[in-house]
Amino acid sequence: MRAKSEPAAQPPSSSASGGASSGASLDPIFHLLRVLPFSFLRPPRLRLKLPSLTLPSPNAVFALLLLTYFMVVSGIVYDIIVEPPGIGSMQDPYTGSVRPVVFMSGRVNGQYIIEGLSSGFMFVLGGIGIILLDLALDRNRPKSVKVSYASAGVSSVVLAYVMSMLFIRIKIPAYLR
Repeated sequence: MRAKSEPAAQPPSSSASGGASSGASLDPIFHLLRVLPFSFLRPPRLRLKLPSLTLPSPNAVFALLLLTYFMVVSGIVYDIIVEPPGIGSMQDPYTGSVRPVVFMSGRVNGQYIIEGLSSGFMFVLGGIGIILLDLALDRNRPKSVKVSYASAGVSSVVLAYVMSMLFIRIKIPAYLR
């Protein structure tokens, strides 16, 4: 064992220039390709500025989130994968005429495109109604504005609920009866 004051023994190197760690290569072509172009070429001085990104406004973020929510609850992923028709058709048993059908009745796991969009719109309408109810609670607003927000919010939530229940009863005829 060596004493603490003695230096550690250096491993023998394979070349006198310090080995591969110094960056030198024994290949003369590599040396020419690395050094020769820069002996007569000079790299340009680039004065590039980094692009400055500004944050979007809160209203833009809200609109993007609301649009994303609408697309998700409308079943846009289902519509892209399955590619259902936009609207269905059914033959009237009495007259024999073909009439359009918006809801795929009796099939819970299927939908037409218009059915998904209308249901998604009702969900978004209910969400906007809840946001309006929240805005009506602000103490810094005049009373007339608060009453307007509250009445619009309540009517939006009630309309969205009633229409969603109507959509469910059309979709599943014996639901909650």
